[in-house]
Amino acid sequence: RFGTFEFLSNQMRDEQGRLDSMRGFVCGLGAGVAEAVAVVCPMETVKVKFIHDQTSPNPKYRGFFHGVREIVREQGLKGTYQGLTATVLKQGSNQAIRFFVMTSLRNWYKGDNPNKAINPFITGVFGAIAGAASVFGNTPLDVVKTRMQGLEAHKYKNTWDCAYQIMKHEGPLAFYKGTVPRLGRVCLDVAIVFIIYDEVVKFLDKVWKTD
Repeated sequence: RFGTFEFLSNQMRDEQGRLDSMRGFVCGLGAGVAEAVAVVCPMETVKVKFIHDQTSPNPKYRGFFHGVREIVREQGLKGTYQGLTATVLKQGSNQAIRFFVMTSLRNWYKGDNPNKAINPFITGVFGAIAGAASVFGNTPLDVVKTRMQGLEAHKYKNTWDCAYQIMKHEGPLAFYKGTVPRLGRVCLDVAIVFIIYDEVVKFLDKVWKTD
């Protein structure tokens, strides 16, 4: 995620080395899409299938490796990529929102001094705000993604049909199920991740100086 973001942002910074909010949004979107395709979709699909299987009356997966083997045997490798469209939309929008908010807050904090240092505590606060924004911005996509990766995904023709069925039978509030518990976890998670990321970058800038 951060590697892709850094690569993209280095291509899009202006002559002063600044990255504005909209470019941060685009770079975050690219990072999220890459992350969704390479890592998140297969891992999330297997996780959701396992959760649904273990809560069913007659679980059929005896363990992680047995479960993955059965999924691949029954559905092929595409079985680990169920809900790819929903995952790309969810993960792409997730990172786009987070990096947009972080870039906006950093630019606001630094003002006219792009070299102004940001205290880790301030970074954590900004990260928590970015995490909260991403929760409210893409929880509906997360709900659709989870449905599309579950054992009952066959009930839906595609991602759009899944969203339509949820709206038709459960109403708009169904798209925000689990928002409160997710909010606490994500805010803390994003705050910690951005603090670690910034501190690692600062350390690398000191020991690995570049022109």
